[in-house]
Amino acid sequence: MGIGPSTKETTLHHFRDPLLEVVSKDTDVDLMGIILVGSPDGNEEKMLVGTRAAVWAECMRADGVIFSCDGWGNSHVDYTNTMEQIGSRGIPATGITFNGNAAQFVVMNEYLEDVIDINKSATGDETNVLGENNMTERDCKLALAKLKLRMRQKDLENK
Repeated sequence: MGIGPSTKETTLHHFRDPLLEVVSKDTDVDLMGIILVGSPDGNEEKMLVGTRAAVWAECMRADGVIFSCDGWGNSHVDYTNTMEQIGSRGIPATGITFNGNAAQFVVMNEYLEDVIDINKSATGDETNVLGENNMTERDCKLALAKLKLRMRQKDLENK
């Protein structure tokens, strides 16, 4: 498990990243930046990178985060940890990743409710078709809409 051809984001996909395009064009949100986080092999390092990314977002005073992942399986250990670290700091977050047949993460927590599954194959499998299970503009718009809702809910709670 990890990154297969259908979930691999190619260079062309990065140049035309639909998440960046959707968020940067939306006038309701201010794009502060992009944090790239690797997926280390060891569990201790997996916890460390997730915590550092969340602390970084907290220090930037981010109002919300969309966290994407082009891997699956073992890569979801650090993904779910990062989502938990972000959420436990009170930062609204949504996510985009491939779950497919598994339809759930290797590890679970309460902060994964609004994660979008980018599976596009009828069987829910990693299909070996390059880029078939990448995020699309529609996936990104859905994630942004969920994030805006979470951010509004937080604002209402703080009033």
